[in-house]
Amino acid sequence: MSRFTITRRWLVNNLGVISAMLFAVVIGGILFVRSYYYSAARQYLTSRMNMVSSILQRSYNDPSTSFSSEIRSVAVNWSEKDKTEIMVVGNRENIALTSSGFIPSEDLDEMADYAQAVSNGANGYYTGRISTGEHIMAVCVLLPDNDSGYSAIRLVSSLEAVDRHIAAIAVILAVICLAVLLMMILSGSYFVRSIVIPVRQIGSTARRYAMGDFSVRITKKNDDEIGELCDIVNHMASELALAESMKNEFISSVSHELRTPLTAIKGWAETIGSMPEDAETVAKGMRVISSESDRLSRMVEELLDFSRMQNGRFTLEKKTMDILAELGDAVLIYAEKARSEGIEIIYDEPDMLPFVYGDKNRIRQVFINVIDNAIKYSDKGGTVTVRALMADADNIEIDIADTGCGISPQDLPKVKTKFYKANHTRRGSGIGLAVADEIIAMHGGSLDIYSEQGKGTTVTIKLPIEKKNDNAKN
Repeated sequence: MSRFTITRRWLVNNLGVISAMLFAVVIGGILFVRSYYYSAARQYLTSRMNMVSSILQRSYNDPSTSFSSEIRSVAVNWSEKDKTEIMVVGNRENIALTSSGFIPSEDLDEMADYAQAVSNGANGYYTGRISTGEHIMAVCVLLPDNDSGYSAIRLVSSLEAVDRHIAAIAVILAVICLAVLLMMILSGSYFVRSIVIPVRQIGSTARRYAMGDFSVRITKKNDDEIGELCDIVNHMASELALAESMKNEFISSVSHELRTPLTAIKGWAETIGSMPEDAETVAKGMRVISSESDRLSRMVEELLDFSRMQNGRFTLEKKTMDILAELGDAVLIYAEKARSEGIEIIYDEPDMLPFVYGDKNRIRQVFINVIDNAIKYSDKGGTVTVRALMADADNIEIDIADTGCGISPQDLPKVKTKFYKANHTRRGSGIGLAVADEIIAMHGGSLDIYSEQGKGTTVTIKLPIEKKNDNAKN
């Protein structure tokens, strides 16, 4: 049921509130119309009664006329019999005379307007139903005290036609409100579906991503927030698929990188064990075992450093250091390897550079990593050029350039990404540059790569020179 939460929330919060508002509008409209029509009916009766009262008052003040005859004349000759009826109340509180000639059997309880007029000595009004079930409105005026035999005169009008008119208006209001509600339901349902269906699709797709299937993509239908979310999820899937591919490639590369030296170590160990008396073979085997062990050690240390960086446990032991000494050591380490592979290393060493405040082991590790990459991606007869200089007044620049295969424009922005390998034909785990970039960043410097495919790559490392307050900060 949880997947219907948005629909249910819309029904309760939106449609429910609007339905209540429309219901209030209908009720308020009916009450307003009823009040308006009833007020108009009362005003009409009051005006007619005032007219009758004026006629009778003149007759009462005229001694030459018979007041009771005038009352009967007004009742019998009433011109608006189709709208209202005049009833004359006798002294015995009964209906003695009507304009229609029909004497109803109303008692005092059904003439609340008469009772009100008697009570307050003024006009009396009544709106309600009589014994026949008819809905009426009546106004009553007391007659002057006289010997006419009549005590009051009433003007009565049926409200049945008014009630039917009010009911018709109420039906019209209800139909209009229902039509508005139906339109809102239809438009709201379309709007809710436009949200719920894509959200369900996104949820279903996300569950497939959670299970490792990154091949599916969400179809974008509109350029709105949902469409933007679809683009984001699709982009996320592409990045996850790339990360998964890079991870698998990393595992494959590391497995291969570890297997190669292990195979060499095992092979030479077996060779030495079978030929212990051959000093030359033993010496050569021990050199290979030592070299491959160092290679394994560097690979393991690189993996450990990467793990520490991922877990936030990578630390530096900063001291004042000579950047040229560490760079020279790195060049010296790879000089023999470069010669054996037919690659020339050119080291353009300046006489002196300012000191750097940093971790010399980590900085040397960066130089070793970058020089190793330069040799690794160069072919026989290629050149690796190492140069150190002042980039500006505050930074030292180290450039390591090779004439190797270079990096394609689409791969260049990603080469410092963990696990990423631009060239799968060369050895390497794909995390060396990521580690190197992180180390340089932790020293406040930068590592930038410039490359042209088929012509070579240049790695530019910039490190800030030591300031007087560097030691104080650490």
